[in-house]
Amino acid sequence: MAYLVGVLVLVVGVLVSIALHEVGHMVPAKRFGVRVSQFMVGFGPTLWSRTRGETEYGFKAIPLGGYVRLVGMFATAEAVGARPRTGRLAELAQATREASAEEIHPGEDHRAFFRLSTPKKLVVMLGGPVMNLLIAIVLIGVVLVGIGLPGGASTTVATVSQCVVPLDADPDRECTAQDPAAPAAAAGIEPGDRVVAFGGAEIATWTELETAIRASGGIPVSMVVEREGQQVRLEVVPLLAERPVYDEQREPVLGADGEPLTDTVGFLGVGPAPQLERQPLSAVPSTVGTVVWETVKIVATLPVHVAQVAQSTFGGGTRDGSGVVGVVGIGRFAGEIAADESPGFGLAERVASMLLLLASLNVALFAFNLIPLLPLDGGHVAGALWEGGRRQLARWRGVSLPGPADVARMMPLAYGVFAVLAVVMVLLVYADLVRPITF
Repeated sequence: MAYLVGVLVLVVGVLVSIALHEVGHMVPAKRFGVRVSQFMVGFGPTLWSRTRGETEYGFKAIPLGGYVRLVGMFATAEAVGARPRTGRLAELAQATREASAEEIHPGEDHRAFFRLSTPKKLVVMLGGPVMNLLIAIVLIGVVLVGIGLPGGASTTVATVSQCVVPLDADPDRECTAQDPAAPAAAAGIEPGDRVVAFGGAEIATWTELETAIRASGGIPVSMVVEREGQQVRLEVVPLLAERPVYDEQREPVLGADGEPLTDTVGFLGVGPAPQLERQPLSAVPSTVGTVVWETVKIVATLPVHVAQVAQSTFGGGTRDGSGVVGVVGIGRFAGEIAADESPGFGLAERVASMLLLLASLNVALFAFNLIPLLPLDGGHVAGALWEGGRRQLARWRGVSLPGPADVARMMPLAYGVFAVLAVVMVLLVYADLVRPITF
């Protein structure tokens, strides 16, 4: 049930992000006088819609995006001075111009999007991606300042060793018959127990517990833990074992030879769960910057990542855990976050993880939509910049200003980009099903 709740929360969060992305386009467009005929979340058949003023608002059946229909998105043939041309690509561009012109009501040519100045076009087209970036900043800020990130050790037990492994052995190896049983397991300590007292003294931090354990080797000690809301009293006898010496920053102390110093101290065999530590507001910009930069690097090398996914899916290779995932993989992440019952991973940790997942998706939408290709927002941004550059050059030369950019000529490329994106989406869905990445 928790898994399903996590998926539903993600779906709602994504739909809200999509809607706000479109709001980022719609609000400045309306303020600049452009008629917005539709505001839709999703694609395909319309499930629900209502008309308010001159705009139809609604939801469609396929929640994989959204759009606002800005009247006069593409300049008419008369405005760009397009001459009749033959050929399939020319016909496609002309059909795009004609379809856009049909949406312009008589006497409202001045309200067409293509009539806006270059700065206003940039504001409208960048409004959507910038809205996604703002959403990510808010979500990251809520997590860092309001909830916190996993930091220091809490007093909740996360791991319980079954045996005492020699210091020079691999700590991850299986226990053997020669290894003595760990005192914590023998005493009945369980992951999820919160240590309340040790040796009659209340425990407020994991450092206090660790200090007490190291000082009580070979001595029977009374220990109180909280388990499922009830206090449980246990008797433990920490073993004497050779363990590293740590400084106040929990870093190993090194000897003159550069090797870690060791000491024979009490050993119980428990490990702490991390606790959330709230960050200062000043930590938000650097965190956002890091997330954006890492996302931009992935988007810039997207063909390489897609090729790696294809290789691991069909060639039997190992899928990169930090690579790209599709909608199925993202849904699995959300479900795993909601269903995770690991010690120390409570409601606050689930909420923080879910908000960070939504933040990363919004950063991905921000970066991906800035790719300078139609039908993405970046394609229209590139068209506006080209138009503005030509007009500025004309001003410098003292000649008449050229007309609006003929973005419709890029529509054949837009259909190609759309086809490639559809293939990539299908590939990622298939890869998420046959070779999933776990969170």
